[in-house]
Amino acid sequence: MAYYYDQPSHTFSEYLLVPGYSSSECIPSNVSLKTPLVRFRKGEEPAISMNIPLVSAIMQSVSGDRLAVALAQEGGVSFIYGSQSIEDEAAMVAKVKGYKAGFVRSASNLRPDQTLADVLELKELNGFSTVAITEDGSPEGKLLGIVTGRDYRVSRMDPSEKISTFMTPLEKLITAPEGTTLKEANDIIWDHKLNSLPIVNKKGHLCYFVFRKDYDQHKKNPMELLDAQKRYIVGAGINTRDYAERVPALVEAGVDVVCIDSSEGYSEWQKRTIAWIREKYGETVKVGAGNVVDAEGFRFLADCGADFIKVGIGGGSICITRETKGICRGQATALIDVCTARDEYFKETGIYVPVCSDGGIVHDHHMTLALAMGADFIMLGRYFARFDESPTAKVNVNGTLMKEYWGEGSNRARNWQRYDLGGSKKLSFEEGVDSYVPYAGKLSDNVQITLAKVRSTMCNCGALTIPELQEKAKLTLVSSVSIIEGGAHDVLLKTTNKQV
Repeated sequence: MAYYYDQPSHTFSEYLLVPGYSSSECIPSNVSLKTPLVRFRKGEEPAISMNIPLVSAIMQSVSGDRLAVALAQEGGVSFIYGSQSIEDEAAMVAKVKGYKAGFVRSASNLRPDQTLADVLELKELNGFSTVAITEDGSPEGKLLGIVTGRDYRVSRMDPSEKISTFMTPLEKLITAPEGTTLKEANDIIWDHKLNSLPIVNKKGHLCYFVFRKDYDQHKKNPMELLDAQKRYIVGAGINTRDYAERVPALVEAGVDVVCIDSSEGYSEWQKRTIAWIREKYGETVKVGAGNVVDAEGFRFLADCGADFIKVGIGGGSICITRETKGICRGQATALIDVCTARDEYFKETGIYVPVCSDGGIVHDHHMTLALAMGADFIMLGRYFARFDESPTAKVNVNGTLMKEYWGEGSNRARNWQRYDLGGSKKLSFEEGVDSYVPYAGKLSDNVQITLAKVRSTMCNCGALTIPELQEKAKLTLVSSVSIIEGGAHDVLLKTTNKQV
């Protein structure tokens, strides 16, 4: 006979937090949202932690390289979508890793005998305005000069003009020797009012650039998430089919963490994928797994060696798995169950495996509820799809600016690998829809407002950290009537002239 759960499954909207005692220390500016991204042993620090508990979903319409940079600047991690060619995904990862660093390996390089047309073509290709001119056109060649936008005017020059005639030559450049510290390099930049400083070795070969904008960017984004080489941290999605080719390419590109992108993670396919990664890379490659909705699924993936585990099936705004297959579980109930299992696993083994709540977030306060229920961080799709930095088009729908947003299980994405059950390589039916979401502007502006709400609510609960929130939080189920009471009611709203 089938197993029946005693309790119904609940969503975030069916819960409210009950305020706790707030001391004078409980002010939003004192709240830390730092949280572990990957597993760690008791008494040790995780290899990767985040400054904010937000990651972006592994989706074509959400996580490109632009959003990855923007989210890392705020302190979170983006997972570049894996439903693209291995080469294209690795290129996106490499672009993020090369975007921000104290010492940047030159990504735009030409020879002096090339032309203005080559400069313009290269700038169009990669978007970089500083071009190193080296003897052989390589990133480590002998430096002869640089070209920036100040060195040419397209309207007054022939595209066939040689670079050697208009570049800023080496003798007019200020450079620094190999071994210069980042602080020394930034001091030189400020003292000489430079936009970039080439670092060269004793033979005159180019080693790196240090850019003024990187220093400015760091000051604007004190929470930015950087690796040991001061590059942005970035994740990437993988699948259970081509991992033997995809993972090495992503590692070569510099990826910090990968995550198996699957609608259901309690499977032998994920076990095989994790085992292959552990056999080839040991613990050096961090891999998340999922999704699961109960304690059994968590325990299975934790024993397999997953570095974090995603919770949630069917709760995404573009997901129709529940309608098409009748399988899933309410996100709040699933999260509470899995986080209880996570805590038990930690007590038994001394290994803490972070839990990611994936899906079911409708309002900002749902994020605080998810954290209070035990999530270490939250994966968001619709939320990030609304911003300038997502890879989708901005369109006008009936006079309202919208952004396109589609599920990985839709006919548009056709990401059959995400729903792979070991059968034919095709998407037999849709488990996602193609839609629009309201355009919301810049990621940074919205994330800061959202996290201000989270910090404020945490203070209402008397908590200054996420673990403290999980320890002190008091949650109550709400009735359908009290849900209505929670919004504006029995007044005429000025903004809409609508009676509520």
